[in-house]
Amino acid sequence: MKSGGLLLAIVIAVFPAGAETNFERGKRVADEAVQALGGESFLQMQDRIESGRAYSFYREQLNGLSLAKIYTRYLNRPEPPVPDFLGVRERQAFGKKEQSAVILADGEGYDISFRGARPLADERMERFKESTLRNVLYILRMRLGEPGLIFESRGADVVENLSVDIVDITDSANRVVTVYFSRVTHLPLKQVTYRRDLQSNERVEEVTRFTKYRDVGGGVMWPYDIQRERDGEKIYQMYADSVVVNKGLTDNLFTLPANMKILKKVK
Repeated sequence: MKSGGLLLAIVIAVFPAGAETNFERGKRVADEAVQALGGESFLQMQDRIESGRAYSFYREQLNGLSLAKIYTRYLNRPEPPVPDFLGVRERQAFGKKEQSAVILADGEGYDISFRGARPLADERMERFKESTLRNVLYILRMRLGEPGLIFESRGADVVENLSVDIVDITDSANRVVTVYFSRVTHLPLKQVTYRRDLQSNERVEEVTRFTKYRDVGGGVMWPYDIQRERDGEKIYQMYADSVVVNKGLTDNLFTLPANMKILKKVK
């Protein structure tokens, strides 16, 4: 047999006709997740309001609790998609009367209180950007088709007593997010990613868990319980009492009033 024929025989033996590659399987699992999240209704979701309780933790102990209302609005992304496009605006309001808030929009952020609006530190803005770009729910809503974005299956397994498909999502900036999708519901249950701490440059492991999915309107499924861990320690939990979508949120919700006092920026 000639060398070319031998090579073809080896390829066929290793990759039988019709067999999925790891990249094909990874993309299929992601596509199934999109359908489980609501399909076209999920992809066309324009905004979202999550109301509930936000908990912060320090060394596994409860460090803070607040009533929270998180307003999120998705922007129209460029077509064709471009890498690292941050197409979301967010307002995090706290307290029964929403007397304090954080606005994150268009590359700027402010901490709002009765004293005025204080620009957020560059580190906090960078953390918001990185957390958003690495969030699997944002990836599936906003980043599909982005140049350099690949999905690679790591196979199926049983993790924390749940049967899951494991997929590595890698983008053109070499961010890697490992996502665990339920093999029953196809919904994302957990993600793990690593980044460098901006101050110490040490490697940090960040884990996010998504549970208690419910239909929040038009067939869109969204988790009511989102928990975050850093290097094995629980740091944050948002437990929603209500989630609604497509409420026509407008720009004024994510911009400062013209007469608001601007305070000195935190370094």
